[in-house]
Amino acid sequence: MTKLVFITQQVDPRHPALAATVPKIRALAELVDEVVVLADGAVPGVLPANCRVRTFRAGHKALRGARFEAALVRELSGLRGGAVVAHMCPIYAVLAAPLVRPLGVPLILWFTHWRRSRLLEAAERASTAVVSVDERSFPFRSRKLRAIGHGIDLDEFPCSPPRVGAGTKLLALGRYSTAKGLDVVVAAVPLAGDDVELRVHGPALSEDEQAHRGELEQVVAELGLGERVTIGDPVPRSELPALFAEHDALINNMRAGAPDKVVYEASAACLPVLASNPIFDELLGSEQRFTRWDPGSLAGRIKGLAAMTPAERSTLGQTLHERVAQGHSVQSWASGVLEAAGIS
Repeated sequence: MTKLVFITQQVDPRHPALAATVPKIRALAELVDEVVVLADGAVPGVLPANCRVRTFRAGHKALRGARFEAALVRELSGLRGGAVVAHMCPIYAVLAAPLVRPLGVPLILWFTHWRRSRLLEAAERASTAVVSVDERSFPFRSRKLRAIGHGIDLDEFPCSPPRVGAGTKLLALGRYSTAKGLDVVVAAVPLAGDDVELRVHGPALSEDEQAHRGELEQVVAELGLGERVTIGDPVPRSELPALFAEHDALINNMRAGAPDKVVYEASAACLPVLASNPIFDELLGSEQRFTRWDPGSLAGRIKGLAAMTPAERSTLGQTLHERVAQGHSVQSWASGVLEAAGIS
């Protein structure tokens, strides 16, 4: 019997930032006998029958850590031949290692972000293997690192035909973080043409993000773009396919080192993408990439997209879908995790 312990923050298909964790757990559950999820919080009834969930939420950090370790200890029996997976949060790997590694159980860290920290360095040392989207999506070199793709549920994002209608409708999704470069995206709109519109949707999960959303709203007002640019709230994950179908392209200006999953989700749905991050060089053609801090560069790419025929946009969308299916499906991601753990 093969058992996985999967440690994550939230199990919630409607969470504004962490909903994509749910299909990843489901994909792992298809490949092993049992998945035990340790989470800070969880919505009941969203995982397969061979999954169990233990939560360790508490009012303060020390108690939360104690509850986490107690839950992990209870699940260590039956883990020989299995593995522990720490999802995104390095602290989970650091806390788990003293309990897991002496038993000879593989400890796998999934991490994809540009930020390097002492905690992440400790987690890398503590882990048996590290998995990430790409070698460039982990912030420092590691002999333990394996690139396994991003893990997109293609059934969740069916391919849609190109939008039919006047003008160019653009979409940007993600947290209101300064790392997203949304100010450049907004500034590109008036340079790209009078018929270009932009909708931005995402959560503001911290005071800094709330402040940045306010700054973007001020930029929109100063540029007189109130009728053409919407700075909106987060959209439930279930509504993303319909939102993709209503637009001509997704714009992503995330800083290098963090390949936003929404780029792969939009690509899976056959929506053309314009992005600045060089990490997308295998997914996107050169005509779909722009210079990060240059609104004029992005405006030029928007004009190029607007000049494409519906047939050309359809071909582009199908190409993106096929590339996601080949290297970034949730099934290939789950297989990559198990391979990193030495589970056949």
